[in-house]
Amino acid sequence: MTKSIKTKAADNIRILAAAMVEKAKSGHPGGAMGGADFINILYSEFLNYDPSDMTWANRDRFFLDPGHMSPMLYAALSLAGFYSMEDLENFRQWESVTPGHPEVDVERGVENTSGPLGQGHTMAVGAAITERFLVERFGEWMSHKTYAYISDGGVQEEVSQGAGRIAGHLGLNNLIMFYDSNDIQLSTETSVVSLEDTAKKYEAWGWSVSIIDGNNEGQIREALTKANAETEKPSLIIGKTIMGKGALTDSGSSYEKQVETHGMPLSNAGASFEKTINNLGGDPENPFAIFDEVKEFYENRKAELKDAATAQKAKQAEWEKANPELAEKLKGFFSGEASKFDFAAIEQKANTATRGASGTALASFAGKIENMIVASADLSNSDKTDGFLKKTTPFKKGDFSGSFLQVGVSELTMACIANGMALHGGVIPVCGTFFVFSDYMKPAVRLAALMELPVKYVWTHDAFRVGEDGPTHQPVEQEAQIRLLEKLKNHSGENSMLVLRPADANETTVAWKMAIENTSTPTALILSRQNINDLPVEGNAYESALQAEKGAYIVLKPETKPDVVLVASGSEVATLVDGAKLLSDKDGLKVQVVSAPSEGLFRNQAADYQESVLPTGVPRFGMTAGLPVTLAGLVGENGKTWGLDSFGFSAPYKVLDEKLGFNEENVYNQVKELLA
Repeated sequence: MTKSIKTKAADNIRILAAAMVEKAKSGHPGGAMGGADFINILYSEFLNYDPSDMTWANRDRFFLDPGHMSPMLYAALSLAGFYSMEDLENFRQWESVTPGHPEVDVERGVENTSGPLGQGHTMAVGAAITERFLVERFGEWMSHKTYAYISDGGVQEEVSQGAGRIAGHLGLNNLIMFYDSNDIQLSTETSVVSLEDTAKKYEAWGWSVSIIDGNNEGQIREALTKANAETEKPSLIIGKTIMGKGALTDSGSSYEKQVETHGMPLSNAGASFEKTINNLGGDPENPFAIFDEVKEFYENRKAELKDAATAQKAKQAEWEKANPELAEKLKGFFSGEASKFDFAAIEQKANTATRGASGTALASFAGKIENMIVASADLSNSDKTDGFLKKTTPFKKGDFSGSFLQVGVSELTMACIANGMALHGGVIPVCGTFFVFSDYMKPAVRLAALMELPVKYVWTHDAFRVGEDGPTHQPVEQEAQIRLLEKLKNHSGENSMLVLRPADANETTVAWKMAIENTSTPTALILSRQNINDLPVEGNAYESALQAEKGAYIVLKPETKPDVVLVASGSEVATLVDGAKLLSDKDGLKVQVVSAPSEGLFRNQAADYQESVLPTGVPRFGMTAGLPVTLAGLVGENGKTWGLDSFGFSAPYKVLDEKLGFNEENVYNQVKELLA
């Protein structure tokens, strides 16, 4: 029987996927071979983009969740013309553009970095929300679809529950997800792990669900057509696929051990690579090839896509001509440049908690930084993101005119959605919760750092001073963990994250200035629950706080060389100021106090500036409400740090300050001991 061109194209994807893994001697061919039919129909018939302008804002997005299925994506994109055969042959090799798990590369058609299961399709939810946000402001002419591809593992990861719930609750009819249900996991069959009815689960969340033969091109086409016509709900297509589809044994019989093809080359799994490639119509001696008729087929598709994009851009040009102010605003949204804002005009209350100061800043941004979307994990009145919420409205089904996302108690989901928003582009995502719950968010924060996404994290209740709620809610080790990302370089050679723990209200304003102006990495703002005394300044407090832009600066400077340097971040800086006064009044010591909201940023400054702030040969004392290692790089080997070496305790925070030694008397005693 003569194969249709669609079957040939899908088999070509299977051949290339199997060959990549075989040559690399590592990888996951089975899922890629099973998903080839869907990915081929999607790319050859439904996914809209401009092959000559891959960053086109109005393109459809495709988010791959199971990153181990990268051979499928690379193979499909090679048919579309974005990867060469040499690229595929270098799969998983040094400096290759085809890493084992895809890393965001929009110019080649890779919309997201994926690998940790569950995050990819949750990012897709964020992209779909962003599309609705933008369409609400600029019109349906710029509407487009977000497609996601998920596997059994992604469905099982807890983050999928939040993604499914939120997408259904918001009625994201622009979101279409294919669930590759091949009943095989890495180490076992899916039935050993779960017997849940996935279709009913998603229907309960408010999704439209179709169950199809995921290797049948007709059923795939019908399901995608139905999903594209859906106007009320997100769509889930459950495709029952065959892992390792087309694989044969040495005897030429159909290969049955599908689970073995999940994570190893076909030849290692007991299948015959040569017979499999022959069976699929390829040449085992030269499997890295695109069939001539498939090449022609995809060239025709490329021409169709260019024509469609040209027509769409013509509509946009007409709209821009008729709406010049909106057009300029839209251009600004996607420019990637920092929003212009008069931060000096923000009026902060004296001696307030930095979470409150952050809320004041967010209230100032509302309605002025018009592409900012703020989310909170059911804590907006505590993390003070409600400063923003009070001036806008939450998203709800059919209404994205507001700018706030209530995600409920699902911190990892929120962080993944924020990544998807940033990947889509056009918006500034902000998400807030308690700092101790940053633990839930770490996998997504790490991916944001890896993808170089300018997500803003508002983490409040930053220390044991959470007080009576006790050690479950008191972060101790979290700052040390997050600050590791300050010291880790991303692929662009920058610090992979900007971490800021401001010392008072005015430093908080400056921290927000730095966060908004940082468009190349994530930014974390670590903020206090309790009120903090403002730092002593001469002249304009905001202008003085601008020194924080260098990562660390001198708050109190003696007239001559200091006898000791005290260094901290956040609320401990005010404690050091009080301690410095005791040291000066009682013993006549010359004390220099340093506020260091970001060690990573400070270490990027000129050597002479670093020397002026932390002079060589002068003893240093640090204080941190976290692990002492948090300040190790600033205090140095010969200095001394007062921090916590245990979890916190349940008691009023002022009692904890006294019991744990976070007061000026202990600063005095510890420095005297250091100098002795």
